Amino acid sequence: MTINTGGKTPKTISADEAAARVKSGMWLDYGAVLGQPDAFDAALGPRIAELKGLKIRNCITLKPRAVLDADPEARHLMWLSLHFSAYDRRMHDAGRCWYIPVNLGEIPDYYRRFNDPVDIAVFRTAPMDADGYFNFGLSNLWMRAVVERARVVIVEVTETLPHVQGPRNGVHVSEVDYIIDGGSGPLPELPNSEPNEVDRAVGRRIASAIEDGACLQIGIGAMPNAVCSELLASGLKDLGVQTEMLTDGIIDLYRSGQITNARKQLHPGKTVFTFGLGRKTLYDTVHRNADFLSLPVDETNLPVHIMQNHNVVSINNTTSIDLAGQAASESDGHRHISGTGGQAQFVRGAYASKGGKSFVCLASTYERKGHRKSRIVLAHPSGTTVTTTRADTMYVVTEFGTVNLKGMSIPERAKALISIAHPDFQEELARQAREANLVPRHGFL
Repeated sequence: MTINTGGKTPKTISADEAAARVKSGMWLDYGAVLGQPDAFDAALGPRIAELKGLKIRNCITLKPRAVLDADPEARHLMWLSLHFSAYDRRMHDAGRCWYIPVNLGEIPDYYRRFNDPVDIAVFRTAPMDADGYFNFGLSNLWMRAVVERARVVIVEVTETLPHVQGPRNGVHVSEVDYIIDGGSGPLPELPNSEPNEVDRAVGRRIASAIEDGACLQIGIGAMPNAVCSELLASGLKDLGVQTEMLTDGIIDLYRSGQITNARKQLHPGKTVFTFGLGRKTLYDTVHRNADFLSLPVDETNLPVHIMQNHNVVSINNTTSIDLAGQAASESDGHRHISGTGGQAQFVRGAYASKGGKSFVCLASTYERKGHRKSRIVLAHPSGTTVTTTRADTMYVVTEFGTVNLKGMSIPERAKALISIAHPDFQEELARQAREANLVPRHGFL
C-alpha cells in the first residue's frame, strides 16, 4: 500500500538526536498519561544543566522524569502540569512542579484560540498503521490541537501501546517531523485502591439510584470503584458510558455484558472516553476493539455533548464540602493535590441531561496525625480551591446518607449536609452554622 505523506517524509533519528534539538527558552509538550515520552526524556535529562528557561507541559505523570531528576532545585526547568498524579504532587510539594488551572474539556480551545506556544511536541504513539497514522492509544485528550500548534512534532513509537479506535485519535505521518524508537517495554499500570467499608456503603447508595440504560461517567478512586463493584452485583443492564477516564471498573462492567451502550442517543453502541489508565486487562481489552471510541476531550467533556445522552449519571470524589455545598476536590489550602479535571463539566452536563443525576461522594471523616476530622466543614481552609460550585452541586453522598442540594436555601443545605456528616461532628457543625448565621440562631427551619 502506498501512503500519501503530502510531500513530507519524517526522519527516523535517535532519542539523543531528538533531544539535541531542544534549546533554551523553548516550550515543550510531553503529552499526557501513557503518552508521555520515556526515551526522549531519558536523553534530555543529561542536557538540562546547559539549558535555561525551559518549560514543559504535561499531565498525570506516571513515573519519575529524568529532566526533573537532573534539576533538583528547579533552576533550568518549569514542569507545568494540567492535572497532578501522585508523582506530580510530590514534585509540587518540593517546589518543582506547578499546576495550570483548567477545565480539561476546554484545553483544545486554549491551543487554538489563544495560540498556546509549542516549540516541540513529543509523545508516545502506537506503530504506524496501514493508513499512515500513528495512534495516540489511550491518551487522545488534546493531542490533535497540540499537533496543529507545534513547530516540530516528534513521535516516540512504542510497540506495546494499544491501538484505540477513534476518528481523531492519531497523527498522520505527513504531520510528523521525526520518529524515535520507544521500545517495547510494559506500560505503567495503575493499582486499584481496595474499597473499605465506607467506600462500599457509599457505592451501595449511589448504585441503588442508577437505573437500566443509564449513561455513566465514573471518576477515579476507591469510591467510584466501589460503585462499579455494586453495579456488577446489581444485575442492571444496557448501561452506557461517556466518560473522561476509562477505568478498570468500567472494563469489568463491559466484560460482564452490562455495558452495551444500546440506549445512548450520542454514539450508540460505543463506550466513549478520552483517556484510559488501569491494569493490563484494560489495555488488552481496548486494543482494536470496535466497541470502544476514543474522542478528543472537548467532545467527551463539554456539557453540550454530555447532555445529548439521556439519564447521564456523573460520579466523582471530593475531598471536602462546606455547608453551602461547595466541593473542594483538588487542593488542601494552597497545597495542590490533583486538578479540576472534568468534574465541574460533567456535573453540569449530567444535570442538563434528560433524567440526569450528578453525585459528589466522600467519606464523612479522615485521619490526620492521629486525629479524626470531618470532611463536611463550615468553611474550607484559606487557599482551598472550589471545584464544583454550590449552585452546581446536586447529590452529595457519604456513608450516612444522600442529599440533593438543588434548589435549597443556605439554611436547608446546612441542615441537609449536617444530617449526612459523621454523628460525632453533627452537634459542633450545627453550632458553627448558627454562629456563622448560616441558619436561624434558634434552630433549623
